[in-house]
Amino acid sequence: MAVPLSYNVRSLYIRRKLTILAVAGIAVVIGVLIVLMAMANGFRVALSATGSPINAIVTQRGSNSELSSAITRDSARVLGDDPLVMKDANGRALSSPELIVVANMRRKDGADVNVTVRGVSQMAFTVRTGISVTDGRNFQPGLYEVIVGRKIFERMEGMEIGRSFKLQRRDWTIVGGFDANASGFESEIWGDVDVIGPAFNRGGYHSVTLRMRDPSMIGALNSELEHNPRMQVQAVQERKYYEDQSGVVSGQLLGLAVFVAIVMGIGAVFGAMNTMYALVAARTREIGTLRALGFSKVSILTAFVLESTFLASVGGALGCLIALPANGVTSAAGGTNFSEVAFAFRISGTSVVVGMGLAVLMGVAGGVLPAFRAARMPITSALRDA
Repeated sequence: MAVPLSYNVRSLYIRRKLTILAVAGIAVVIGVLIVLMAMANGFRVALSATGSPINAIVTQRGSNSELSSAITRDSARVLGDDPLVMKDANGRALSSPELIVVANMRRKDGADVNVTVRGVSQMAFTVRTGISVTDGRNFQPGLYEVIVGRKIFERMEGMEIGRSFKLQRRDWTIVGGFDANASGFESEIWGDVDVIGPAFNRGGYHSVTLRMRDPSMIGALNSELEHNPRMQVQAVQERKYYEDQSGVVSGQLLGLAVFVAIVMGIGAVFGAMNTMYALVAARTREIGTLRALGFSKVSILTAFVLESTFLASVGGALGCLIALPANGVTSAAGGTNFSEVAFAFRISGTSVVVGMGLAVLMGVAGGVLPAFRAARMPITSALRDA
């Protein structure tokens, strides 16, 4: 005979307290997993969006971040003169030599964190795409003025336009704010490189960003630099550079998500198993009656596995709904250059698929043994013991 699914559906409603308990346990596991995956994905997206595929970033060979890199001013000029670098209408190289420093600042929640202060020239706004001053005005070269990223506005204390803050025993005036397409640059403060450098006793740069005539020639540029003994530098596509920078932290966040999912998942499987055992024990006579009516052991086994899987699927869907409000929530993690990078949680389709897949797996794992017990139950003893 066919699988008695209508019986299983009615039983779930009749024993709804146990049903709700099983669904809630799995929903919590899946909700936590998706939120943690959204955190890792948001951090990765924030840094990968920081770069542009048409730019090359040049850093010191062997350095693992801009902060540990060093490029002389002479080397920066040579890089700008390279024929592979694009020129503007006035014949100026689209080259942005930059340096960064890390400043300790206070968030609005009272925590002290490191913030990246980036020294740039006005050419940086031409070389880098997606950077726009949206509040106030841009800083004027030669003055102790800065503009702050949107995430700095939102999260840091005392970052309003017109206010000043102390940095290297000098007062720096905030004259504007900028957007950067939700990239990591929005967690930075920008000022004139020729003012920030002397203020921090820096004579050179940390990196040089170049707009390429042909982005496919970035590899050729790097090969050219490798064969130049006077310049111990390397060139890589800017977007790839920041994606690689995000790898360690996003990997750690994803590892945390997997660890939590495994630990909580094991608990949820045992919870589902206990629930199914309880459901089987409560339906001893009903199972015997089904067997007496002609339903086979395979039909009983399949019915209870499908019942457990259905419960888990409902729990998984509910977990996804529970996690949805976290999408877009802003948080922060330690990023490149030992400073904090703010990012928004991003729930992707992949996260939902993984969550639902794990829920189904937990349902099957939690239902197999109780289903075997139900299928192997002798008809006569089931009817007698109930």
